[in-house]
Parts: sequence; structure tokens; C-alpha cells
Amino acid sequence: MAGQHCVPKATASFSSESSSEGGREILVQHLLVKEDDQKLLLELQKRAAEGEDLSDLAVEYSICPSKEEGGMLGWVTKGQMVPEFEEAAFNAPLNKVVREALVLEHIQPSEFHQKMQDPSFFEEAQLIDVREPDEVAIASLPGFKVLPLRQFGNWGPEITTKFDAQKDTYVLCHHGMRSLQVAQWLHTQGFKRVFNISGGIHQYALKVDPSIPTY
Repeated sequence: MAGQHCVPKATASFSSESSSEGGREILVQHLLVKEDDQKLLLELQKRAAEGEDLSDLAVEYSICPSKEEGGMLGWVTKGQMVPEFEEAAFNAPLNKVVREALVLEHIQPSEFHQKMQDPSFFEEAQLIDVREPDEVAIASLPGFKVLPLRQFGNWGPEITTKFDAQKDTYVLCHHGMRSLQVAQWLHTQGFKRVFNISGGIHQYALKVDPSIPTY
């Protein structure tokens, strides 16, 4: 369903070990449920706390693209996620389930494609691609401003001066996971309508435009 409201539950089994630089690295799992499904959210929290495998719960219940990987967002170090998500993850005890609630919207690649057919769309909306420059060089969509998530420290402090918080803002990445983090953070900065492009440019290439390379 297009424009679906949801609540991210920053979640799950955080594991940690030392990186090669000696900094802390954690493995993050994520489970996303609809905003109005508080009963399900409480049930999932209870089941996870009782020892049920979060990967299985994510596959069955999560509405985030990461469900295909059991909710895994991968190993991360500080500076690779937006501040609010990073704080919750790195401050949580090992293997602790934590929750972060925030409203945002998801849009399917097919609906986003339809919007792009209207020339006025590029004037009325703001498009942000949070992938790395080498990824954008492989596959890209027109009209997007590239703000690599790994360079968040450079562009994050200026976001409200470079973009209009009142405009519809669409965020893109490879599979829809990094863009979800940035979409969450944009809400905390006062952006009113933020859309995460579900499945990222990978799903756009598969479902909308096969001429776009996949990687």
C-alpha cells in the first residue's frame, strides 16, 4: 500500500566486537510494524523478550525490506547511522531489545515512477539519495541530490538550511535500509512529509525500469 504509515522498532539483538581500528562494531537487527498496530508491537516485544528468534519474527511480521534478511541491517560502527538510531543502538546492553517510535511513510517504486512522470514533481518535491558516490555511478535516478550516509557529519548540520522542511521529501538508497534511517532522522529535524522509497533503487530496477543496472 502506498504512503503507508509505520513505526520503526529499532530493535533487537545487538552484538558487538572490536573493529580493526579498535572501535566498537555492533550487529543491528530491525523490525518495522504499522503505527496503529500497538497490540502486535507489544506481542512481538514480549515474544522477543521470552527468547523467540527475532529473525523469524522479522521475516513473518516486519514491513521493512530488511525482512528478507531476517531484519539484519549488518555490522556498523559509529558514524554510519543517523544520531538518534545510533544512540539507541550503541547505548543498549548486549542482546537487548530497544524501541524507537517514529512516524514516516513508504512509497512503492511503481508509484514513485508515476509521480516522476509529472514535470512539476521535480519542482515540488525534494529527492535525496544517501548512497555512496561509487554506487550512484553504477545506477541512479534523475533529480536526486546525493548525500552519502557515511558523510553524514558533513551535511547533517546543514540539512534545514539546504532543504525545505515543508516540502515532500523522498529518500533513496540501495535496498531501502539506509534511506529508512535518514527518513527517520529527517522527521526529528522537523520535516513534515518524508517518504522512504521501498526496496531502494534495486527494486526500482527490477519492477519499473530494467535498463537500470543492478549491483
